Amino acid sequence: MTIETPINLLAPEVLRNPHPVLAAMREDSAIHKLTIREAGAYPWLVTRYADCMALLKDERFTKDASKLERKRPPTDTETAAMSINHHMLTVDPPDHTRLRGLVHKAFTPRMIAALQTRIQEVADLLIDRMAGKREIDLIADYAFVLPVTVIADLLGIPASDQDNFRRWSQTIVIGGLRGDRGDELAVAAMEFIMYFHEMFERRRAEPQDDLITALVQVEVAGDVLEPQELISMVFLLLVAGHETTVNLIGNGTLALLQNPDQLDLLRRKPELIDTAIEEMLRYDGPVGASTMRWALGDLEIDGKPIPKGAMVLASLLAANRDPAAFENPDTFDITRNPNKHIAFGHGIHYCLGAPLARLEGAIAMNTLLRRLPTLRLAVRPDELEWNETLLLHGMKALPVGL
Repeated sequence: MTIETPINLLAPEVLRNPHPVLAAMREDSAIHKLTIREAGAYPWLVTRYADCMALLKDERFTKDASKLERKRPPTDTETAAMSINHHMLTVDPPDHTRLRGLVHKAFTPRMIAALQTRIQEVADLLIDRMAGKREIDLIADYAFVLPVTVIADLLGIPASDQDNFRRWSQTIVIGGLRGDRGDELAVAAMEFIMYFHEMFERRRAEPQDDLITALVQVEVAGDVLEPQELISMVFLLLVAGHETTVNLIGNGTLALLQNPDQLDLLRRKPELIDTAIEEMLRYDGPVGASTMRWALGDLEIDGKPIPKGAMVLASLLAANRDPAAFENPDTFDITRNPNKHIAFGHGIHYCLGAPLARLEGAIAMNTLLRRLPTLRLAVRPDELEWNETLLLHGMKALPVGL
């Protein structure tokens, strides 16, 4: 008999600080059946580091929802979501191997390294715009604008169109996970598809030095990205390329402001930024839970029967505070080393954009601390609102005083 965990992980007070609840769940069992819906199902949540690591590599699970036996036709919302979701995070090998190989050929380490100067320019420009202000929303004015500008530059998207991407990604991701914004999601997905189909045609006719052109032209051993794969891959790069970094910058800033000794240490020793970013990723990471996996057959985790077709998520937040894996896990320590967090996942689905997120985070945080020496929270922590999803762990706004 399945015993469900009655805790509402999407309650405002839990979203603000999920760690005590996740700690209690982790101590009680390695896996819990939740009573909240995520992407149309009631998922199981794995809470221990070792079990999360195992789940993220477990071939008894699939990332490909098309392999599931459907008891009903897909809803309009599900159809809209599927139309832009045929990418590396939603397929298994050999499709995953093929797609990752094609994208990796376009999304090169050299391309990312070349962005360092541009990231610094954007960070300085955004702080220049804060001159004369006494208070800003760090999410809207800095944490969002920096990564979306960088990924849009990388893809070759005009600056005038960039505001659309926050709206599209928020509607499609949050709406798709909550399942309560079907019409909005369908419209956003169609707008996204039409916009990029036109851009793909322009790049085929007039190639540019950008990632869209590279994706359109990429070919390995005669293999190319199909039109739906192109759309899905650009959506993944846009969402993964800015949503996670928004939360890394926002959550990392909040952690520093709530731990003034660590804030002072990083200001005095900016060379600690690399270990500081890793600790921000571990302590209050940008992704709350892994993307969806489904059981290919009946199986067991920690003695609990998991039926075929069940959705199972790895709680990255819970895993990264597991005392079995980290000493003093609830202490924010920017010198922590080693730091084997799984904020970017694990196994074949490990985040392709992790180097870019780390680079953006490092430049964004050091620039912020260097240029805004009196940065402080402008509201009480319990007044902050967080996104209502298990997947993306971040704030809607972060008011700070300058």
